[in-house]
Amino acid sequence: MARWLVIAGLVLVVLGAILHFAPGLLNWFGKLPGDINIRSENSRVFIPITSMIIISVLLTIVLNLFNR
Repeated sequence: MARWLVIAGLVLVVLGAILHFAPGLLNWFGKLPGDINIRSENSRVFIPITSMIIISVLLTIVLNLFNR
């Protein structure tokens, strides 16, 4: 269990560093067809359906590769 927590921590640190030094890397997130963005005078609703499906598929592939 401790080994997986260390690996997860390292992955988060690497992802954080990538996003910090390359902020334009995720410009596509939330701008795909199927992502819902509703704005009114007093509120804003953002539901990234398509973006989250793509991230879910990518994470499933990566985790299946690690498990084999």
